[in-house]
Amino acid sequence: RFDIVDPKSGKTLVTKDKRINAKNVRDVENAGITHISVPEDYLVGRVLAKNVVDGDTGEIIANANDELTDELLGKLRDANIDAIQTLYTNDLDQGAYISQTLRTDDTADQTAARVAIYRMMRPGEPPTEESVEALFHGLFYSPERYDLSAVGRMKFNRRIGRDELVGDMTLSNEDILAVIKILVELRNGRGEVDDIDHLGNRRVRCVGELAENQFRAGLVRVERAVKERLGQAEADNLMPHDLINSKPISAAIREFFGSSQLSQFMDQTNPLSEITHKRRVSALGPGGLTRERAGFEVRDVHPTHYGRVCPIETPEGPNIGLINSLALFARLNEYGFLETPYRKVDGSKVTDKIEYLSAIEEGRYIIAQANAAIDGTGTLVDELVSAREAGETILVSPERIQYMDVAPGQIVSVAASLIPFLEHDDANRALMGANMQRQAVPCLRPEKAFVGTGIERTVAVDSGTTVQATRGGIVDYIDAGRVVIRVNDEEAQAGEVGVDIYNLIKYTRSNQNTNINQRPIVKVGDRVARGDVIADGASTDLGELALGQNMLVAFMPWNGLNFEDSILISENVVKDDRYTSIHIEELSVVARDTKLGPEEITRDISNLAENQLARLDESGIVYIGAEVQAGDVLVGKVTPKGETQLTPEEKLLRAIFGEKASDVKDTSLRVPSGMVGTVIDVQVFTREGIVRDKRAQQIIDDELKRFRLDLNDQLRIVEGDAFQRLERLLVGKTVNGGPKKLAKGAVIDKAYLDDLDKFHWFDIRPADDETANALEAMKESINEKRHQFDLAFEEKRKKLTQGDELQPGVQKMVKVYLAVKRRLQSGDKMAGRHGNKGVVSRIVPVEDMPFMADGTPADVVLNPLGVPSRMNVGQILETHLGWAAKGLGLRLGEMIKAKVETEQLRAFLAKIYNETGKKEDLDSFSDEEI
Repeated sequence: RFDIVDPKSGKTLVTKDKRINAKNVRDVENAGITHISVPEDYLVGRVLAKNVVDGDTGEIIANANDELTDELLGKLRDANIDAIQTLYTNDLDQGAYISQTLRTDDTADQTAARVAIYRMMRPGEPPTEESVEALFHGLFYSPERYDLSAVGRMKFNRRIGRDELVGDMTLSNEDILAVIKILVELRNGRGEVDDIDHLGNRRVRCVGELAENQFRAGLVRVERAVKERLGQAEADNLMPHDLINSKPISAAIREFFGSSQLSQFMDQTNPLSEITHKRRVSALGPGGLTRERAGFEVRDVHPTHYGRVCPIETPEGPNIGLINSLALFARLNEYGFLETPYRKVDGSKVTDKIEYLSAIEEGRYIIAQANAAIDGTGTLVDELVSAREAGETILVSPERIQYMDVAPGQIVSVAASLIPFLEHDDANRALMGANMQRQAVPCLRPEKAFVGTGIERTVAVDSGTTVQATRGGIVDYIDAGRVVIRVNDEEAQAGEVGVDIYNLIKYTRSNQNTNINQRPIVKVGDRVARGDVIADGASTDLGELALGQNMLVAFMPWNGLNFEDSILISENVVKDDRYTSIHIEELSVVARDTKLGPEEITRDISNLAENQLARLDESGIVYIGAEVQAGDVLVGKVTPKGETQLTPEEKLLRAIFGEKASDVKDTSLRVPSGMVGTVIDVQVFTREGIVRDKRAQQIIDDELKRFRLDLNDQLRIVEGDAFQRLERLLVGKTVNGGPKKLAKGAVIDKAYLDDLDKFHWFDIRPADDETANALEAMKESINEKRHQFDLAFEEKRKKLTQGDELQPGVQKMVKVYLAVKRRLQSGDKMAGRHGNKGVVSRIVPVEDMPFMADGTPADVVLNPLGVPSRMNVGQILETHLGWAAKGLGLRLGEMIKAKVETEQLRAFLAKIYNETGKKEDLDSFSDEEI
């Protein structure tokens, strides 16, 4: 606005209306200019930063934040003021927001300001000093009004740039100032606006926290009720139980678990669907979004999802992106933010130290990928390494790398990590593949995949469908329903029973009516270690997840029958029961009290064919093991119906024959249409106080008998093991005396123990204290075990013999469980792991199927046109690798059958394992192992 002139030389350093640059600033500095006199018109419109005081009189001429006008400048000139301080503002990056706000604010002091707030919040109410103070304090400083919580305080301090992460749960004056400062900076174009979809700004609330919130809501209701009751007149002689009613709390919790949107019926189709359902995170539900209101940004994949939330597995349809799965190694930190593990890198050397970082922390570091090349010493070798920084992919020198991914699979979820060659599939098809694995029905004979990704065993074990050994030992006894393991001496604690008994689940119905059945996979005499799988569950094969079957696939058209994703199946597949599954259906019937009298469960039903009656016992309930089909009676039931007007002939017949059957109607439980199966279990529930029928009593007696036999078996096994240990402990020990006139100083031998009744072994008095103590501990342990078993039996008997809690008006309820065998048929959906799904169009005789050069017929014929447009090439690679695996297996089988020398086998295995990739040390295996 004016020329800047060097006062010494009179030279113009900066001409008027020119923008000042760095050279100008240097020139001014070199000229030694520290003050510049400015013309008065330059000052008009500026704002004073401080009060201006007359030095002689002490009078305040102008206040801070006053705008300079010609009139005010005249006053300052008259008072001989030669220097003033003004605020520097401009319209671009230094707005005068606070200055303008203070100028328009007409309150003079704190009290007036608080009254103004009161009038705004409570219009029409007269402000008194107390009420004004109470309202202001309640708005900002009262813990009863609001609570930032630990997470809120941590996030707040991080956002305003404080180092400490803890503090008060309410806002302080400094906090409010810091917020205003940040808002002004944002308005001035400095700083970043928070990204709402960043995982540092979205936290996960777990079940415990949601239940805690419900409990708190219930407690608040109880508190209100107590206050009301205490406020009543006769509150003098009240006891605590008169005041406190726990109903609101239990109601709140029951409502949460019973009808909350997030309390779901577990998906139990197969082990994978179970584990995926438990690892699900949702943006819906109470306090969350709704499907209709959620836009694209919320649903989209965000860079911070890396290693925390799977970018692939999410439902198709309206919930896409709102329901997600946790990534493989993701976990929650104390604040509820998702963290993912990284390996620490020190000076381009990768260490084995693992650190978990949340999305908030991750933004500060440069992180290399898991497959970055490293040498034998763990040093990064490439000149430029592909890495991520603040969500962007960059190439950097190894010295700048601070962390490294732990595994390439850490970005995807469990289901997606089960897909082989996932990196060769299009994302949309990978999504379908991950979702459809959860729909796989368990096969009758599970078969693990030839081509897997190495995580199958972990999934099977972690889902809890298999049975794992809790302690190592030797398998002592085995049958279809039980495995007994004699525990290793070093794992059994002194005086503790050294036997583990595992009872297996047999033919039980899952939530989705699929069959849960555990099968032992160890043999008597096998040595097992802690954590080994000893029994397979549904959809597992030798402890590995096995959702489908290994099929020989031909990619070729076949008479148009595999047009548009149709699938052609060989008859062999159905004949060999490859895709046969067992489903367990639960059918139930209730006998109620009606106005006309009680319904009755009975065998006495008129007009029922003899072959139908033959399946029912005398109580009118079907026998276990009966094979039934649609329309067959499972439970006979009659309901009384109202008296109808009888004709004279009917009256006569009834008088002669005494027939009473026509005043009830048949409402028996029948097998629904389209169902054929075998009855595998029947349960009868009877209301307390009603006499049980014979069948119900028999079921209870059988159950108790089975339980007692089970306990006796367990006791026998436990005692047998205990006495074996005792024998090892006592033989060769010197004694102070014992039964059968055992002399002091005698040494126990096996013959003496064999001759002595086992329970008199405890009467032997060993000479050394350690053996005596061990003997005493063993005796106590066996007695304790017996006592436990007796208690368990009593508890079971009590539970079975007491009446059942049924709905009001229900006298009796019968549940019948049918096992239904379903074979593969036309119209069934089949799918691979790469989103390659289709419907079975026809089951073709083996002789008509395409065959390979050696005459092996294909099992499945798929349309080759299903691959290029879908871009899921992983399926082709999988078939190649499966073919290679099968071929190598056949060659090895033939070599073993031909009893080839071990050295030849060793050479063949070396060729397979050691040509490429990680080397196996085959010389460390014995000939037997090879």
